Amino acid sequence: MKLYGKSFLTLLDYTADEIRSLLDLTADLKQKKQAGVPHRLCAGQSIALVFEKASTRTRCAFEVAAADLGMHPVYLDPASSQLGKKESIADTARVLGRMFDGIEYRGFEQARVEDLARYAGVPVWNGLTNEYHPTQVLADLFTMEEHFKGLKGRKLSYFGDARFNMGNSLMIGCAKMGVHFTACAPEKYFPNPELIARCRRIAEGSGAILSFETDPMKGARGADVLYTDVWVSMGEPEEVWNERIADLMPYRVTRQLMEAAGKESRFMHCLPAFHDLNTGTGMAIYEKYGLDCMEVADEVFEGPASIVFDEAENRLHTIKAVMAATLTSDLV
Repeated sequence: MKLYGKSFLTLLDYTADEIRSLLDLTADLKQKKQAGVPHRLCAGQSIALVFEKASTRTRCAFEVAAADLGMHPVYLDPASSQLGKKESIADTARVLGRMFDGIEYRGFEQARVEDLARYAGVPVWNGLTNEYHPTQVLADLFTMEEHFKGLKGRKLSYFGDARFNMGNSLMIGCAKMGVHFTACAPEKYFPNPELIARCRRIAEGSGAILSFETDPMKGARGADVLYTDVWVSMGEPEEVWNERIADLMPYRVTRQLMEAAGKESRFMHCLPAFHDLNTGTGMAIYEKYGLDCMEVADEVFEGPASIVFDEAENRLHTIKAVMAATLTSDLV
C-alpha cells in the first residue's frame, strides 16, 4: 500500500486497506519504541507544526514522533505565523512546502487544511479541524484493536455532541473498519445527514451498522466502548454552556451507563476531560452550575474500564506511522 506523498486530511480519503496498513505499521513502531530499537526512518527531514489552536497531546505526539523518526520539527503558534492574516494560506503553503518535507495543521475550518495540502506540494496532516480529527480516531481504532484483539463487529457508542470533529471522524472510522457505531444524543446533535448518508454507503461494504439513538440506556446497551468528549469545543463562546448542559446532562457517561454496556466494556475519551474540579474550567462550571463533573463521572474516568491514557499514548505511535508512511517512499 503506497502512501508516500499522500496527505492525511480525513479518513474519508483513505481506504480500509490503507487504514489497516497504518494500524499495522503503528503496531510495529510501538513495539520498536518500547524495545528501544531505533527507527529513524525519516532522518534528515524537517516538518512544520502549524497550530492555530493550542494542544497538549497533538503537539507532543508530533514532536516526539518526529524526533524518533530522525526529523527536525518547527512549531508555529498563531503569534509565529502570518497564516491567513498578512499572508494567504496558499502563499504560506507554497513557502512552507519549499522549506519542509511535511506540514501538520491544527486549527479551524477544514477548508484551511485542504488549502494547505492543495498548494504545499508536500504531505499535510490534519491535527484537528472543526470538522475532522483523523489522527485521534486512528489512535482510537488502534487502542480498540489492542484491547479487543480486533475491530470488525465491535460496537462503539458515542455520547454527546456528535456534530463536529470527533463524532464525524469516529463515524467515518467505524464505517471504514466494520465497527458498529451509535451516536447517542438529542436529535439536533446528530451528525450532518449528508455525511451520515455517505458513511452508510461505506458501511455497506464493511458490514458496519450505523445507528442514532436518543435514549442513553439503549445507546449503551451491549457496547464494547462508551466514548465521549467535552461538550463545548475549543473556540466556541462560553454562552453555549447553558444550552449544552441542559441538553447533554442525560448523556453524561456514568457508572449506570457502563453497567448497561456490560462487564467487558471500556471507556474512551480524546481528552482533555472535565471529570473533576481540578481544572480552571471545571471549577468555574461548579461555581456557576453546581456540577462536579460534566461529560463523564470521575468514578468512570478513574475506574478500571477507562483506557483513556492508553488512547492518549497511542496518539504518538499512530501519528508516527502516518508521518513515516507518507514521507518514506519504500515503507508502505
